[in-house]
Amino acid sequence: MTHQGFSRRDLFARGSAALGTIGLSRLAKAAPAASVAIARCRTFDRAQVEQTMRTLFDQIGGIGPLVKNKTVALKLNLTGKPTNFALDPKFPYRSDPNTVLAAAHLFAQAGARRIRILETFFPARQDMELWARYQLDINAINNVGCEVEWENAQNLGYGKKYSEIRVPSDPYMFASYHLNHSFVDCDTYVSLSKLKDHFVAGVTMSLKNNFGLTPASLYGGDCGRDGNENPDQERGPVCHNGTTQPASLVERELHPESPRDAGYRVPRIVADLVRVRPIDLCIVDGIESVRGGEGVWIKGVQGIKPGVMLAGKNPVCTDAVSMAVMGYDPRADRGTKPFLRGDNTLKLAEAVGVGTTDLKRIEVIGLSIKDALHPYGPGATGVAA
Repeated sequence: MTHQGFSRRDLFARGSAALGTIGLSRLAKAAPAASVAIARCRTFDRAQVEQTMRTLFDQIGGIGPLVKNKTVALKLNLTGKPTNFALDPKFPYRSDPNTVLAAAHLFAQAGARRIRILETFFPARQDMELWARYQLDINAINNVGCEVEWENAQNLGYGKKYSEIRVPSDPYMFASYHLNHSFVDCDTYVSLSKLKDHFVAGVTMSLKNNFGLTPASLYGGDCGRDGNENPDQERGPVCHNGTTQPASLVERELHPESPRDAGYRVPRIVADLVRVRPIDLCIVDGIESVRGGEGVWIKGVQGIKPGVMLAGKNPVCTDAVSMAVMGYDPRADRGTKPFLRGDNTLKLAEAVGVGTTDLKRIEVIGLSIKDALHPYGPGATGVAA
């Protein structure tokens, strides 16, 4: 397949440099643009969060058509095992309980038939007390006004088989991915992410939140040849480093000769996954977050209070505006902040037509980028634990 005069082989052979020198401007013109809303919100007060989220949804055209009489999957960001990294209000790098409740309540009010709360965490079990570790108000969420389901998608979960989904065209890493059924058995898929840096990927908002779709049972370090429904290891050996093969159920990677470098692999897997499971609605929580990394296992991580929330219906556009709010250039290349160790996921997704990174083409509604600006600094300059 070719893109405006150059081939997928060119992109692979030239790596990230290809994105900057062989036609990014032409690709950017072809990628779709969608509006993004920004609103001020300085507190996790339940009523304030819900009102802010409601305003954001109204500003991007409403959510009625997305959720009415539909099953809505809500993917959280609960990164880091609580047994290793306890919840600490000084470092709010996980989805806040009130943002989860607000989203669920607004979906129910807009007529959702069912809401399915999703995340991939350890241990890979379905016990509700595992969700309670994150201080989620389970009772309130279960009573928002429609059916609510919870599924830990780290393995088969409640499904009988994995759903294999092929990358529609031009895959970067794998031709297809095997996911828990819940990411397919839904009508609308919503990403609830945090406004924060990432040690490898530079930033982690809507796009990077999709990395968690890959179940450790098939993509974890201890998946084995036959898969492991009780995994205990993260995806590092398979997805980040490429030193371990995924379970045999999964197709082999397309380019085994490609760099065994997390900064090359992770952004490309994410760019694949956003096309395998497109994001219909993006919610980015920048009320309070962290900078310098995605969690406390990164040396030098600090709490930060941007006091904003963002929403959009295109993940590249939403993340581009989010990066601008953080004081970053969404079209920056590897080696410049915040992409200190990895290629720019946004540009990789833009190159295959997901959305534009060109801020001039993105309508920003509500608070302006200038008024929302809260510089995050140089990025994740510390060392991963």
